[in-house]
Amino acid sequence: IGIWLILMDNKAFTLIELLVTVSIIVLITALTLPNYRLGDNQLAIQRSAHKISQDLRRAQEFAISVKEFNGSIPGGYGIYFDLDQPDEYIMFADLDDSQTYSGSYEKAEEVVLEGNVTLNSLSPVTSGSSLTVFFTPPDPTTQFFPDAATATITIKVGGASPLLKSVQV
Repeated sequence: IGIWLILMDNKAFTLIELLVTVSIIVLITALTLPNYRLGDNQLAIQRSAHKISQDLRRAQEFAISVKEFNGSIPGGYGIYFDLDQPDEYIMFADLDDSQTYSGSYEKAEEVVLEGNVTLNSLSPVTSGSSLTVFFTPPDPTTQFFPDAATATITIKVGGASPLLKSVQV
């Protein structure tokens, strides 16, 4: 009993106890860190898809309200996607009644996708690798260039095995 009491009075950690504790902490960190990165990418792609959807709705609202742009009333509003510039898209006001993005003088806003999220594919797509979603007031009528009944914008994040998310219009 005397030896037992002497051992119980010692309140310090042994080297083995300390190594086991540190090993457990390192193991838990090593297991959660890759999952944290995956979760971060999933959130980034979800936020980007939501942002694209919001901007499509905003362009539609601008067309409904016949929002003035640079002192004139445009023929509608749209969003221009281009695979040659995969990390951004352009919201534009149609000033020349072409119903497509004609240049920087029509640019209402340039939206840069979050982090390493990029455009992966567009459907339908022109030979120039672009897609325009256009809203004509007052209804607004939705038109796609190239002409189609619907459009799909697919975005991706990641390298070797990317996460993909599609926005249907």
